[in-house]
Amino acid sequence: MRTAKVARKTNETEIAVTLDLDGTGIYEVATGIGFLDHMLEQLSRHSLMDLTVNAKGDLHIDFHHTTEDTGIAIGEAVSQALGDRRGITRYAEATIPMDETLTRATMDISNRPYLIWRVNFSKSKLGDMDTELFKEWFQAFAQAAGITLHIENLYGENNHHIIESCYKALARALRNAITIDPRKAEDVPSTKGTLGGSL
Repeated sequence: MRTAKVARKTNETEIAVTLDLDGTGIYEVATGIGFLDHMLEQLSRHSLMDLTVNAKGDLHIDFHHTTEDTGIAIGEAVSQALGDRRGITRYAEATIPMDETLTRATMDISNRPYLIWRVNFSKSKLGDMDTELFKEWFQAFAQAAGITLHIENLYGENNHHIIESCYKALARALRNAITIDPRKAEDVPSTKGTLGGSL
């Protein structure tokens, strides 16, 4: 079973995540940030990961710590559930349209985290959430999950559509990259025999 439980507690946040990579997209998300909840629900539904997230954070200050630490906790859960990453497809890409918007996510589940973020917003907030925090979430997620992740918004006008297409593209690429390749189900997908390191 490719499942994980992560508990993260700091002076700023307390987060509990449970995750099943081979689920059906069932979710229960409560971060105290409505828009972030909506995005994490999209992540679960379109990746088919079952995901439970309960987060309490210092929202009276701002949304930064809760957003970032939620990305860390979910990323850690993904990494934990993947184990030695044996048999996974490893590479994947998804290009997602949402009305006038088109966004591409490309990834390598390499255990070498890196984020390329080519996404711009025309507004500083979506609801009560600062749009600059979305990069922080993706950075935290990629780092903790051990994923080389490129997110590119190719075009778009509506800020809600832009960020939602980012999460949906991430979800669909992740769904494909974590899929077990039946031809190499027992092998780590690397000539080194392990994932991680400099090459």
